[in-house]
Amino acid sequence: MFLQEYRKDVQYVKGVGPAVAGYLNKLGIKTVSDLLLHFPRDYQDRRKTDRLADALLKGQINAVVRVIAHDSIGWGKRKTLKVYIEDSSAKAALVCFGRNYLNKVLIPGRHFFVSGKFYYRYGEIQSANFEAEPFDEKSANSGKITPVYPLTGGLTQNLIRKIVSNALFSVKGMIDDELPVELMRKYGFPGKYEALRKIHFPEEWQDIKTSHRALAYEELFYFQLTVFRKRISRKIIRTGRNRIPFLLKRHLLKRLPFKLTEDQCKVLSEIENDLFSRYEMMRMLQGDVGCGKTLVAFTAALSVIECGEQVAFMVPTELLARQHADNAAKLLEPIGIRVAVLTGSITGKKRNYLLSSLEKGEIDLVIGTHALFSKDVHYRKLGFVIVDEQHRFGVLQRVALTGKGLNPDLLLMTATPIPRTLSLTAFGDLDISVIRQLPPGRKRVITHLTREGNEHKVYERVRQELDKGHQAYFVYPLIEESEALSLKDAESMHKYLKRNVFKNRRLALIHSRIPETEKSKVMEGFVSGNADILVSTSVVEVGVDVPNATCIVIEHAERFGLSALHQLRGRVGRGEARSYAFLIYSEKLTEDGIKRLKVIMETTDGFKIAEEDLKIRGPGEILGVKQSGFLRFRIADIVNDSRILCSARADAGYIVNSDPGFLKPAYRVIADVFKAAPPFDDTFLQGG
Repeated sequence: MFLQEYRKDVQYVKGVGPAVAGYLNKLGIKTVSDLLLHFPRDYQDRRKTDRLADALLKGQINAVVRVIAHDSIGWGKRKTLKVYIEDSSAKAALVCFGRNYLNKVLIPGRHFFVSGKFYYRYGEIQSANFEAEPFDEKSANSGKITPVYPLTGGLTQNLIRKIVSNALFSVKGMIDDELPVELMRKYGFPGKYEALRKIHFPEEWQDIKTSHRALAYEELFYFQLTVFRKRISRKIIRTGRNRIPFLLKRHLLKRLPFKLTEDQCKVLSEIENDLFSRYEMMRMLQGDVGCGKTLVAFTAALSVIECGEQVAFMVPTELLARQHADNAAKLLEPIGIRVAVLTGSITGKKRNYLLSSLEKGEIDLVIGTHALFSKDVHYRKLGFVIVDEQHRFGVLQRVALTGKGLNPDLLLMTATPIPRTLSLTAFGDLDISVIRQLPPGRKRVITHLTREGNEHKVYERVRQELDKGHQAYFVYPLIEESEALSLKDAESMHKYLKRNVFKNRRLALIHSRIPETEKSKVMEGFVSGNADILVSTSVVEVGVDVPNATCIVIEHAERFGLSALHQLRGRVGRGEARSYAFLIYSEKLTEDGIKRLKVIMETTDGFKIAEEDLKIRGPGEILGVKQSGFLRFRIADIVNDSRILCSARADAGYIVNSDPGFLKPAYRVIADVFKAAPPFDDTFLQGG
């Protein structure tokens, strides 16, 4: 009965005709379920009202006022209605930008309940951000906490309140509780119907908190159940690897001039346990810039190679592939590991030789770009796939590479720390390893903020570093000049800096439009010291390691996300000398821009920065998937409901591990009702 009532067309609700249904459809409301899950965005406390005279003190007020007159400002198409209102304490004006139709609603002489933000302008109290409804002491909304809903043209607050109330009445006694009784008792949750009723029409403020908590938990619980079931369905039992004496690992660790950090040792142990378990590994390794993830990956790869299998290490750019290959050659070739590079720019006889060697098993570790999963690439026995900067690759690309072997282990790596709540949702079906410690002796990069117009001070400070024999990066948001955006670009600034600022210095230019071969030559020249300054776009954000570079200048810093700024700052401070990051920002800073720069100034902890970035930009931007369906929950918020998320995950994990077939019918129901969009395909759901 529950599911049938929820799936009924919204037109079955009293008060919803074809026209209103059309307006509701614009909000994504097509069924009774959609309507009841269209939650208020705010509430008005109509149990007490404010005076207009207090508007400037409180900012946001709720007042009962009388309309006294109409006027207008502007002319022609820009003519805007202005409505004068009063109560016993003061007068004010409502400026109706884009809402001239209110002249037929806010009729002089009538009383209205007005809720809005007021300010003092042009000698009077004004508000342009307000809502107004006819006031009647006998009204159903009078003297109550009243919901305020997201709307679209054709709908009013009173109308949607009325039809939501009718919808609740129509399903009373028909809504079952989906959560197990034990969990509801554990947390003191109200029943499902009661939670829905009180989140729409609360009697006390506490009702909103209690109902939100119950509904958010239910949504997150079944989402996590989806994640765990997905994880179980993907686990494949395989013939385990025989235990080895780890001779290659011992040889490598003896050759290192330092010891691994505690975090590196812990993570390496986690990976090795997976490599020798009955199931294929699906693990993500997170770590801040410069924490030593690549070394851990190389060391773990030795275990697979010692078992007679091959390892593929995929990175997003040829530049990074060659850098990793150079490091691997220095570390691993002396202990007998055969390392090769495979990228799209390698062609002809050289490529044919590489592919033949790979197929014969004459290459142990191959490092490359997307070329690693090209159709003509075959491995003798691919046992381990490592994907660096995993957010630069899609799921299908990872599948294409792992498909080159027989259920190879998979390790994803990211230098952009992922907030815990995001890990539990977007990557909840993976095992997570974290390296927080940095190698001993690494110095903190000093960060300076400079307002646009004071660049000459930064240039002088860079000049001092160059005089010491060090190198510098200059980073810009654009490749070339744009008519649409008045921003500095890499190509123009390369010419300007060369001609006017650093005349006697060697400058190089690099960006994404430069061919890979030329890009590699430029980067190799900078690494070897043939250039003093590298002018670039954010292409240097990933993986460039130049210990002699001690300062980075990022112009229009407000245009970069927090994680990007942190990654760019991580390009310096990789040697023994003190390093500096100079962030030049525009005077026209947005509120988010101010927040970002404040955070980047206050901490160099990538995990703290990632948490703040999540709060400012949201999960879609953080992971590079802005589409509205990504992690779009009906009521839960992974930032503000992080504690609820952790509880829901713990409970779901415990239940699934105890009984993988738990609550199949209810699981189907809640997945249908909430329509949470997980970042993976849910075809296993359809198959039961």
